[in-house]
Amino acid sequence: MASRRQWGAGAGAVDVPAQERKGGKAATDHLLRAFFAVFFVLEGLSWRRRRRRDGEGVFLLRYVACLLCLQAAKIARRPKTTTVVAQQPPRIRRALADVSNLVNGRAALPVVNRQKAAAAAADKCRKPIKQRNENNKAAKPEVIVISSDSEKHKKNPAQRAASRRAPIQTLTSILTKCSRASDGVISPKKELIYDIDASDSHNELAVVDYVEDIYRFYRNTENTYRPLCTYMVSQTEINERMRAILTDWLIEVHYRLMLMPETLYLTVYIIDQYLSLENVPRKELQLVGVSAMLIACKYEETWAPLVKDFLVISDNSFSRQQVLSTEKSILNKLQWNLTVPTMYMFILRYLKAALGDEELEHMTFFYAELALVQYSMLFFAPSVIAAAAVYAARCTLGLSPLWSDLLEYHTGLAEPQLLECARRLVSLHAAAPESRQKVVYKKYASPKLGAVSLHSPAKKLLPPPSPVAA
Repeated sequence: MASRRQWGAGAGAVDVPAQERKGGKAATDHLLRAFFAVFFVLEGLSWRRRRRRDGEGVFLLRYVACLLCLQAAKIARRPKTTTVVAQQPPRIRRALADVSNLVNGRAALPVVNRQKAAAAAADKCRKPIKQRNENNKAAKPEVIVISSDSEKHKKNPAQRAASRRAPIQTLTSILTKCSRASDGVISPKKELIYDIDASDSHNELAVVDYVEDIYRFYRNTENTYRPLCTYMVSQTEINERMRAILTDWLIEVHYRLMLMPETLYLTVYIIDQYLSLENVPRKELQLVGVSAMLIACKYEETWAPLVKDFLVISDNSFSRQQVLSTEKSILNKLQWNLTVPTMYMFILRYLKAALGDEELEHMTFFYAELALVQYSMLFFAPSVIAAAAVYAARCTLGLSPLWSDLLEYHTGLAEPQLLECARRLVSLHAAAPESRQKVVYKKYASPKLGAVSLHSPAKKLLPPPSPVAA
């Protein structure tokens, strides 16, 4: 079929019939297929030799390159398709009708309706404003009338009370009131001038921001962990004298092993708490004391003594297995609760508030260790004994004042509340030289500890001498 030439209106292009274009395309496809068929046949015949000569990597690369060439030839022969977008007449934007750039937008409103639409839109905008104005009229603002002083006196008490502004209760004020009400020992006090924690403000371990809360917590919870002051009634084979002998011996062991003070006070607490819960035979009392000190050393000391050290000190009165078995029994009875407020914790705080010297410190600890030996001192709480020890030490050394406002603030105890316990401590001091348990007296008679036990007891706190019969 002969080809026809069609001339465009102004382009001058020749339109080749579709059947001729298809024939040329098919011939080109046949030629390419024949070329690649011959190429792959030749490659297949010599692939062993090429693989042996060039290696597998080069051969595979050549093979992949041939495949890519074949794919590129196919892509090049694909007809290019163009999308012709029908031209539309340009849109003319009309004011107040359609200001969008959408292709299929709504038609512009007639000019006749523009004024009505604008008026309707204005009415819609005015209605909420009118409603708001009506609401504002309903809630009239309160008018503050400034009156003279004479008119103020004419008001009745109800009007004056209503005019006053009620105090605002904030969460902080409520929590502060609850905190003060929960602590029975805190009452409205004078503002203290001296801050005993100012020197430790840069010491993070001193926790200056929380130290008051910590000691308030200790005072509130010390009665929860106190051993019974009447547990000797339930003991069948031991008595107060045996406990005093054991405690006196443990103080000597503690001093010889150069242990920390916290260890001694925790040891005595563990013994009393265990005896409050368990009936102990007489022959096992020393074993309980050694096991209690071993537990306290493990809790407080950096380097705790070994079990064999306690066996040697106790003259091998029991075996290693007995010590470990008793240690386990004590911990189970105490439910592994060893974090308790002891007397030593309160003494440290109260000595800081006393603003005393080293002699006052030694005298206070002398009275505290005298209290450890005596079973009758379990009647008092650890915080009370600690405060009474500071008070008795100040009385013995003749310091003035005997009890300051600073001490009363930090202990929560007034001077009359300490007299009974302080009198007992001074009585123990007076009887110490003639007592059978002299370890504490001899310990604090050494110059290393200021020889404070050699001071005369405070006569103010001693009972009056009994009249001598004629």
